Amino acid sequence: MEIEISPLILSLKISFTAILIVFVLGIIIARLTLDIKGRWRWIADVIFTLPLVLPPTVIGFVLLVICGKNSWLGSLLGKLNINIIFTPTAAVLAAVVVSFPLMYRATKGAFEQVDEEIIWAARTLGLSEFKIFIKILIPEAFPGIMSGLILAFARALGEFGATLMVAGNIPKVTQTIPLAIYFATSNGKIELAAFWTVIITVISCVMLSLMNRYNRRN
Repeated sequence: MEIEISPLILSLKISFTAILIVFVLGIIIARLTLDIKGRWRWIADVIFTLPLVLPPTVIGFVLLVICGKNSWLGSLLGKLNINIIFTPTAAVLAAVVVSFPLMYRATKGAFEQVDEEIIWAARTLGLSEFKIFIKILIPEAFPGIMSGLILAFARALGEFGATLMVAGNIPKVTQTIPLAIYFATSNGKIELAAFWTVIITVISCVMLSLMNRYNRRN
């Protein structure tokens, strides 16, 4: 059985790139939603959580509509000679969208668990909101943030439907491990599909074990 390791390398590159983006966006947006009051907070929460419950094919279709050549964004990018669809960038975009809700909800929940008396004490001492955010809110919520980050990584690593629709299955370019498993199975290469299944399962188990160990220590 001949094995091409490019799906593993691509999956790791795409997943790590995605979680770097999700890490920053998740923390910032989770913090901003805490300041939203009333029904607008509920609406924002629904919007940011929606990719978690939508089928991946729906997410892929929406990304195709937004980034395709017929959209205003696609037309603008085309004029700049920038192409997203069927590139590694599209795979990263799909991974970001599907994994973001996990990071967002874990971080938001961690922020909400921080004792408000500590925050009010910091305000009384004259700390700015930015310093409170950096020096108090993030450190206090960091275990929850790390849990969300690890779950987001595992979700990005296992993304299939949206990636297939916007990035395609191009060997050594956009073929991730889930895509390699699907097409190996379709072509009757059961041993190859089993190999990649074991690989992605081991990686996911390691990440979840690290999360559990980190939570126990904190």
